[in-house]
Amino acid sequence: MSSIEEYILSHIDAEPEVLRKIDRDAHVNILRGNMTSGHLQGRFLKMITQMIRPKRVLEIGTFVGYSALCLAEGLEEEGELHTIEIDDELEERIRNNFGRSEHGFKIRLYIGDALDILSRFPDESFEMAFIDADKESYWDYFEAILPKIGKGGFILIDNTLWYGKVVEEVKSNDWATQAILSFNRRVADDDRVEKVILPLRDGLTLIRKK
Repeated sequence: MSSIEEYILSHIDAEPEVLRKIDRDAHVNILRGNMTSGHLQGRFLKMITQMIRPKRVLEIGTFVGYSALCLAEGLEEEGELHTIEIDDELEERIRNNFGRSEHGFKIRLYIGDALDILSRFPDESFEMAFIDADKESYWDYFEAILPKIGKGGFILIDNTLWYGKVVEEVKSNDWATQAILSFNRRVADDDRVEKVILPLRDGLTLIRKK
């Protein structure tokens, strides 16, 4: 951890204890446990949800439920978070983690293919979405989600700076980096939305539907 990151973390709201334990458990017991959003991004997700004040939020890529709990924390009592995870081996862990939080009751978990599950939701049924799943499907997720977001709604996309690889020479077999580069180009050229990339953690793109 860099000294600037240490400084930031010591001058923002503390990471809730239940999230700290979930993050540590993921790092110790799960392959690629560093995929959790973590302290800084987690506090950002909570606060931006409070700012937008959506009634319904959609998430693609639950993993262990850390980001879902941060989004749920920012929701008002009657708010709903609908989160989709493809890995059924994580389901028990996710549900246990939701049960450990006072905000878990706001969350609806779906296990399965995101594009299939998304087809069941009516158009303009969410005010906000967060995508943090397989990078090669980012554009497909974006296209499937955009009709589900009402005018003026927001979509947040994680990992859009992808370890800094977006400004490096890309290997021919690095499909994830190529997918992120393609996604970023297509969003930049998309006049249906406004967009800005924030250098937060591994890059976070904030998109507003016109």
